[in-house]
Amino acid sequence: MAEKIGSVWAIDIGNTSLKAMRLSNESGTLEVTGFDHIQHGKILSGTGVKDQEKQELIALTLRQFAQQNDVGSDDIIVAVPSQNSFARFVNLPPVEQKRIPEIVKFEASQQIPFEISEVTWDWQMMTEEGATEAKVGIFAIKNEVVTSELEHFSRENLEVSYVQISPMALYNYLVFDRPDLTKSNSQATVVINIGAENTDLVVCTKSDVWQRAIPMGGNAFTKAIADTFKLSFEKAEKLKRTAPMSKYARQILQAMKPVFGELTGEIQRSLGFYTSAHPNSKIARIVALGGGTKMRGLLQYLQQSLQVPIERPDAFKRLGINAAVSAAKFHDSVADFGVVYGLGVQALGLGKIESNLLPKSVARSSAWARKTKYFIAAACLILIASILTFARTLTDQSSYRDKASVRERSKKVVDDAKKAEEDLKAEKNRATTSEAIIKREMDLLKYREVVPLVNQTLLSVMPNEKNNPAQKELYEAFKKGDTEKIKTEFKQRNERKQLFITGMTVYFSPDLNNARFGENQFQSGSAGGGKSKGPSQMDMDGMMRQMMQAMSGGKAPVTAPTRRAASGSQSVTGQEQTADRGFVVSISGYCPYSDVRSLIEPAGVKDDPNKWGVITRLMNINKFYDGNCPFELFGKTTQKENFELQTGPVDLTAQMPGGIGVRKPLDNGSDVLIDPMTKEIISRVEKKDEAGKKVVDKKGSSLYEINDQWFILNLKLKWKDAPMLAESEKQGA
Repeated sequence: MAEKIGSVWAIDIGNTSLKAMRLSNESGTLEVTGFDHIQHGKILSGTGVKDQEKQELIALTLRQFAQQNDVGSDDIIVAVPSQNSFARFVNLPPVEQKRIPEIVKFEASQQIPFEISEVTWDWQMMTEEGATEAKVGIFAIKNEVVTSELEHFSRENLEVSYVQISPMALYNYLVFDRPDLTKSNSQATVVINIGAENTDLVVCTKSDVWQRAIPMGGNAFTKAIADTFKLSFEKAEKLKRTAPMSKYARQILQAMKPVFGELTGEIQRSLGFYTSAHPNSKIARIVALGGGTKMRGLLQYLQQSLQVPIERPDAFKRLGINAAVSAAKFHDSVADFGVVYGLGVQALGLGKIESNLLPKSVARSSAWARKTKYFIAAACLILIASILTFARTLTDQSSYRDKASVRERSKKVVDDAKKAEEDLKAEKNRATTSEAIIKREMDLLKYREVVPLVNQTLLSVMPNEKNNPAQKELYEAFKKGDTEKIKTEFKQRNERKQLFITGMTVYFSPDLNNARFGENQFQSGSAGGGKSKGPSQMDMDGMMRQMMQAMSGGKAPVTAPTRRAASGSQSVTGQEQTADRGFVVSISGYCPYSDVRSLIEPAGVKDDPNKWGVITRLMNINKFYDGNCPFELFGKTTQKENFELQTGPVDLTAQMPGGIGVRKPLDNGSDVLIDPMTKEIISRVEKKDEAGKKVVDKKGSSLYEINDQWFILNLKLKWKDAPMLAESEKQGA
């Protein structure tokens, strides 16, 4: 395939969803200029889904893609599943260059396990520069498979230009995006793509690729859950996706454990077969892709069983993101886009594998169809020119004979003027309605300064040079980035009174007493820099709009006040009630100080400001704002619906909030989390004696040194001067 400049849509239709990516190198660099990830109405391989229903589900998904995206004149490249394909690499006998196609055709008829007339096939030279033997790759797929795949697109008037098998697309992705992993023939990198029904295993080296389709994927885990808990396939799938947050997580994991072992065994057998056939090649790393990799604990289990490092990419290294594309949404689906990334790389002439399994008859028809458009356009231009010439002749003759057409045009101008005058009067009558609409929209800006003030209030009560003057130099050194001064003058990290905030969510509630904290999103064994996304999290613009709409009587969703009386939150008198309004806050992060609770919620400090913590300062917030703070701490009791503090040691093997520290590998093969600024270890580590040996207890278990602590602080801030509910909102409540 010759290299070209332009754009291409790469599409992969799987059992659960359609993945599509638009790649372009028009600017000279490869970048994604559009993408889509559309879930099918049902899982295609689910229980009870017949073939006809499967075809209808694919058609609906593809139609939705065509409606949501402007394909235009871009080329389209599609993938076909590995279990329906064939790929083999063979060495050719020494022959003249012109005889290679003839020899390849003979080899194809010998290697392909079907009649050559029953398949669509292609080949490609794979010989490295300076190699003594000619090596070719032979790729094939049965005619009915590729025809069925193309019919989906032809029904939506989408013209496919290239067809490739999924494993070769994965190989193109790895060679292009991670050349550091395929620079040797002795160090092999394995790509596993765990789908719903099958798992593609592709072993990649500098000059070779080996594939196997393992008939096991995410559906095997779903079936195990369905059989264990006697559920339908759809309910079991939902339970599997929500397992990390379920109170039955342990039972769900136990139900899936046999499938973990079976999948690991299949991968071990495949890798064992490869290494026995390639004794000079060693498996150095595994790159995990596909929706199945999102299952909690699966990759950790595979790594422990296979004893091979496994990584799950969270970004593509050589692919830029166009400014018009949402980077956050794109990165959420990176693990699902390995196949379409490799397809797009090939279609733009940047892939190592260039074979095209599009049937030749389809390619010829497409070429003639493109030429036919130009023939029709030329004929239409000639016809239009003839009609215009004839029409001009008739018009000139009519004007010459009779001037009636002039009178008709004059009458039409007068009628149009009268209609315009009537329309102007109607628009003036609508002025009152328009002014009301403008006023309603402008009312949204009344309280825009409140949200920044919430953040300012929260930050003002954190440990800093004003609240903790004894360590003023520590905070100033951090502001200047003077890590040497920090580690020299404050050697003991556990004596530094600091709180590092890695996540904060704030949302407005018109009824604080009934507002609930969102479930905290923990990460297990998280590397540094993870993201925490609680279900209640809202971007600032969205939160401001919700609050302002509530204040101005808009249609923003609010929590309806109930008639349950609560101290400091609601008072019920007859038919009227007043609900406290304010903000629900969740702050997460980590702390080097040995007693994190004394920085956040110290006990028995009374009126001594030098001993106050975050919560004590919030309780005395007016002293920071000369008695004019618009907020106050709401209902701090032992009840979790109004206040909650969770803490624990920073530990790679435990659940904790995301975004804590940066992962760093040690020489002994283990990993730790370090402070991104001072590079000090913040996760717990095994104790060792002076000889460097592990310190254990009476039972032989390792003892650990606790470094930093993580924390999650949930609280509520009452907005003391919050306006009352608008009348429309009261009626809705």
